[in-house]
Amino acid sequence: MTDNTPTITRDGAIAYDATEIVTINQATGAEFARYPVAGKEEAASAVAAARSVSGAWWDLGFEGRAERLRAWRRQIALSGEEGAALIHAENGKPLDDARVEVLGTLEHLQYAADNAARVLERREVPASPTTPNQRAWVEYQPYGVVGVIGPWNFPLLTPAAILADALAAGNAVVLKPSQITPGVAEWLIRTWQRAVPDLPAVLQNLNGYGATGQALIEAGLDKLAFTGSVATGRMVAGQCAQTLTPVLLELGGKDGVIVAEDADLDEAAAHIVWGAMQNTGHGCISLEVAYVVESVHDEFVQKISELAGQVRVGSDEDAEIGPVPLPSQTSIIREHIQDALERGATVTVGGLDAVGDRYVAPTILVGVAPDALAATEETFGPTLAVIKVADADEAVAHINAGRYGLGSAVFSRDRGEAIARRLRVGMTSINDALVFSMNPAVPFGGRGDSGYGRKQGEEGLREFAYAHSFTAKTGPARFSASTFGRPAGAMAGALAGVRNGILAESGEKSD
Repeated sequence: MTDNTPTITRDGAIAYDATEIVTINQATGAEFARYPVAGKEEAASAVAAARSVSGAWWDLGFEGRAERLRAWRRQIALSGEEGAALIHAENGKPLDDARVEVLGTLEHLQYAADNAARVLERREVPASPTTPNQRAWVEYQPYGVVGVIGPWNFPLLTPAAILADALAAGNAVVLKPSQITPGVAEWLIRTWQRAVPDLPAVLQNLNGYGATGQALIEAGLDKLAFTGSVATGRMVAGQCAQTLTPVLLELGGKDGVIVAEDADLDEAAAHIVWGAMQNTGHGCISLEVAYVVESVHDEFVQKISELAGQVRVGSDEDAEIGPVPLPSQTSIIREHIQDALERGATVTVGGLDAVGDRYVAPTILVGVAPDALAATEETFGPTLAVIKVADADEAVAHINAGRYGLGSAVFSRDRGEAIARRLRVGMTSINDALVFSMNPAVPFGGRGDSGYGRKQGEEGLREFAYAHSFTAKTGPARFSASTFGRPAGAMAGALAGVRNGILAESGEKSD
């Protein structure tokens, strides 16, 4: 008998479909808005419209696109409070945290507009000794139409960082936001249309569930950027592989933090509690496991327990973390806590009683087994698993043995950089938490089950442009390397000359 039950991930149900999205106000649980769901026809139409204007967008050149990105930045800034209010309503995070997403978006747009030409402009390369009569250069050209499938945990900032890179590189873009936060995307598209009324189809959105994302991929994209769970990412990568569509994957994380014996424990505790609990722990780069050297373990646990117990949960103005907008996620958080307790962990703050239907209070788990779910699988909630280690070497070994490899943090007064360099992850903050995500010039991405590819920084701009190499003949050659009928002995003489030069470099003589 075939099981047709949809696979549930933190993105929702894979391949789930419906004709309408009904969003809720996370603070009240009441209906917030309704949106029609886009199907295959709408996806095909959106991609076709994007392709029809992609040439005109590229023809504007770097400065022309930068001018429009700056106009878009202005529109986002002017209506930033509206955008923040939508994030607060649909996602549930505190209003100030929603404002942080708007501010981050403005920074990413500024970086892309200011740096795209420098990073992606035509680049001359040296001529080859074999073909000295050939000039060579590289140009970075856009893929064409890029699809972006965004998440609900950072419904504005995460896709906007990708949109900034893709648009600055010369691509047209179709965005498919999470079904939990479609209003945020609708608002973002409205700001684009006000800023760039002559080319509105350069940036569009499609609302829907997993099936809409599948339809977007099937519509003939030139590249896809996906942010979400590992399970959904594997499915997306498999679908893209059928057409050899390149894909950027920003997937899950089980980010570890190392607290060395020489760490400033007050600083470490403050940053780690925030890094674990901010945004209700709904971050692929949230700090979920603390590996603490035994000589400072007990004091550190005391400090983080005190701080975590003070974090305010709710939806009012005083709240520091909000509700869990995806109902199925609370069961995963509860399962991870239960598993840790059954394996011998103890709770200093929170616990199973802290997990409600919509709100989850911070939980600190101490004495967690290294193979517990809370130490190995993405919890995506306001929990921190603490594991005592003998030294930083053991902590590094634990992190590197995991299947994820996204972000991390290291706290050490004297050895932070040396420890961090040994971690097989994409990003590390030293004596702080998650700061690598706050600088648009810093590449963002991971390895292993955390995905591949990069957004942000120079690498992010190049992620959405391919290298087109050129050579041009500048004059006659002593002999042609690219035709038949070379002079007898030409290649033998060339090889002998190179060999003699190599020998001369080391002081040797040819026979």
